[in-house]
Order: sequence, then structure tokens, then C-alpha cells
Amino acid sequence: MSKENATLKQKAAHEIAEWIAISVYLGFFFCAMATYRMILVNDFRDAWFNYSAALINALVIAKVILIGELAHVGRRSEKRPLLFSAIYKSLAYGLLVFAFHVVEEIVKHLIHGVPFAGALGRVRLDDLLGRALVVFCTFIPFFAFRELSRVLGEEKFRDLVFQHKSAA
Repeated sequence: MSKENATLKQKAAHEIAEWIAISVYLGFFFCAMATYRMILVNDFRDAWFNYSAALINALVIAKVILIGELAHVGRRSEKRPLLFSAIYKSLAYGLLVFAFHVVEEIVKHLIHGVPFAGALGRVRLDDLLGRALVVFCTFIPFFAFRELSRVLGEEKFRDLVFQHKSAA
């Protein structure tokens, strides 16, 4: 379906499908990281909360990615080799997600009645930088596949990835 000829309903369905696909990809990694963290500290009491937070985070970050794509984040790198473009977009979107997490942490503290200066001081940059590194590493294969899909076209990419070789 060409973007010019798509109806509003088709565009919405495509956007929702993209959001779900990105969320599933990110949810897989974020749940794996939650499991890793629980194993490290040997604390599984709040496993449901940790997994729920990981999945909600995946849904939100997937939407951040889609909004970033609408705002053309990283488009300048698309004329370069695919690996460079994927790494550049991983860094750009990783920084966008990092900024989102900083704002999220500040808002959480403000909601709990902490003044702005105190809220800013309570943000754990070490934790956020660690999360940003994981997100950046998670984004590299994600954007490599998205760049490959962009270059090949969605249908050809989908056929190569999801269909038997003889069918592709």
C-alpha cells in the first residue's frame, strides 16, 4: 500500500501494527533485563510489577519511536551505509529515550510533592545511564532491520524474513 493512496483507516491500522510490533520487540528485551535484575539481587517478590513496568515502558518507548519517526529524527543519516545509519539512529533515539526517562523521573518526584530542585537532585543518573546503554544496544539490531526494510521495501523485507526461501 502506498502512503499516498492509503485511507485514514489503513494508515491507523498500519500505525497500530507498527506500534505493536515495536512494543513486542522492546518488551522482549525489557522483560529479559527485568529478569536479569531480579536474578542479580535474588529478589522475585515484585516480579509482576517488574514485568508490568517493563511492558508499559516498551509501549511508551515504541510510541516515542513512532513520534520520532514522524519528526524525522535521524533522517539525515539515511544516505549513508545502513550500518552507520542504524548506529546513528540508535544513538539519536537512545538520547531521546534518555531525555524522556529524565523528565519521567522528575515528574514522578514532583507528583510526590518534592520541589523541582529536589526532584532534579533525586534523579539517579547512574541508573538512567545504565538503562540508556541497554536501550542503545537494543536499538542497534532494531534500527538495522528497519533500515533494511526501508531500503528493500516493506513487502520484500517481510517476504525475506518471514517466508520460506523458495517462496521469497
